Amino acid sequence: MKRFARDARGATLVEFALVAPVMMLLLMGLFDLCYRAYMQAVLTGAVQAAGRRGTLEGNASTAATATLDAAVIAQVRPIARNLQWQSDRKYYRSYSTISAEPFDDANHNNRYDPGECYTDVNNNIRWDADPGSSGQGGANDITVYTMTVTYPRLFPLTAMMGLPDKQFISASTRLKNQPYGSQASSAPETRCG
Repeated sequence: MKRFARDARGATLVEFALVAPVMMLLLMGLFDLCYRAYMQAVLTGAVQAAGRRGTLEGNASTAATATLDAAVIAQVRPIARNLQWQSDRKYYRSYSTISAEPFDDANHNNRYDPGECYTDVNNNIRWDADPGSSGQGGANDITVYTMTVTYPRLFPLTAMMGLPDKQFISASTRLKNQPYGSQASSAPETRCG
């Protein structure tokens, strides 16, 4: 029995069998994080480049914005398989109108309630949490361009760790369109009710 207790043959194999699964999970998690960071960097760069091109005259049409979206996806597609994407463009009259329309918080509850007075930035006769309009906008408008991409994780074993099998990343840029024409403007009205 003493001889059996002192025998160390096979101990390395047993230790490796205990450590290997944990090490593999850690490595897969690290690779997945690095893959996500790389995808995010590529998407952000592509969105910023497309956003800059979108601010030029002639790029406000639906066909032009679709071409810009396709250019973004063409840069991201070689990195991820089974890619799904969705783009969104909203335009605002100035950088200060990108947030919710200002309102007079009469009851001090930090949210707009019907009947409170507000500044109708986009002149649609209702209070908006996001007063932006869909599209690229016109001369001197501020465009917020956002691209959301969904792709499968690098390793299918992440489901065993309780993680979703798809990754969601998003990139956004805010740029002012070139002053290639005159911008129609109207002063925002204060409305109550």
